[in-house]
Amino acid sequence: MVNHGKKLLEIGAVKMSFPRFNLEHFENSSGDERKKQSDELDKICSETGFLIIEGHGVSQRAIKDQWNIVSKFFSSPLEVKREVKVPYSGYPYGWIGPDQEALAASKGELTPPDLKESFNGGPLNIPNNIKDSAAYEFCYQPTLWPKIEGFREIWERYYTEMERLAKRIMAAFAEALGLENSYFDRFINNPISGLRALHYPETNDFIIDKQQRAGAHTDYGSLTILLPQAGTSGLQIKKKNTWVDVPALEDCFVINIGDLMELWTAKRWISTLHRVVAKPNQPARKSLAYFHQPDWGTTIKPISNSSSEAVVSGPYLMAKFKSTNL
Repeated sequence: MVNHGKKLLEIGAVKMSFPRFNLEHFENSSGDERKKQSDELDKICSETGFLIIEGHGVSQRAIKDQWNIVSKFFSSPLEVKREVKVPYSGYPYGWIGPDQEALAASKGELTPPDLKESFNGGPLNIPNNIKDSAAYEFCYQPTLWPKIEGFREIWERYYTEMERLAKRIMAAFAEALGLENSYFDRFINNPISGLRALHYPETNDFIIDKQQRAGAHTDYGSLTILLPQAGTSGLQIKKKNTWVDVPALEDCFVINIGDLMELWTAKRWISTLHRVVAKPNQPARKSLAYFHQPDWGTTIKPISNSSSEAVVSGPYLMAKFKSTNL
């Protein structure tokens, strides 16, 4: 069943029940019940662009191992991290240390650097038939693996789980749009998706004006699968000019629509502005974000009308990513 959850979130004068969707129940339903859930998913993506996914089917072992290995990396000595530091600004994979990104720049806003560090990994499979050499110079650059026993194996297992989950969600999205559930398959044969582990260090009692843990931005691709550290807070979405907290629930993923899905749906669905807020004296926090991105050469244009608006997946991603690097 689809539901909007029971817990109300209060920010100022605004109360909101955060939308939830059980993917396993949807996939196992049929007839009127399936259509009802599909319509509800369409409504959520139109009104909020963010939802909590239950019944995701991702291996609990893969999740636990991933948390353990990224925690080990972020707690490693600086020399371990520096060995896999991105070699230049704009290189996509490896360790990006503090003061190296300002995500609000992707929306044209100048802010102090975000209060975070990250480790980033790219696609596991590299096709050899892409004509645009920029694909190999950017999205298919090697991931720089840290010298931590088991790191690569565990990371790649989790990445594979996210690929599978993203394909299932894209099938559900297709049905919610009134399409065959295989509609998006042709655009995601070789997705250029990225996986990012994020560590937000504890803050002190002073925050620079306009500085956030992650500045206000929209995501660039088709969808994002976020696993926040359960029980933590900080992620917020902007709804009706008000920032609203996104809950971090046990055994649930947070899904949000990206810019390319907004374009695909001719803005029927929204790529929602969001941020990770910085406040004085916050404890440290971690999250895992899988950014699902269609194949490099996929042209994204509105499905339902003849609009001339269109972008190409890979170059769009590359331009957005490089705009945020300091």
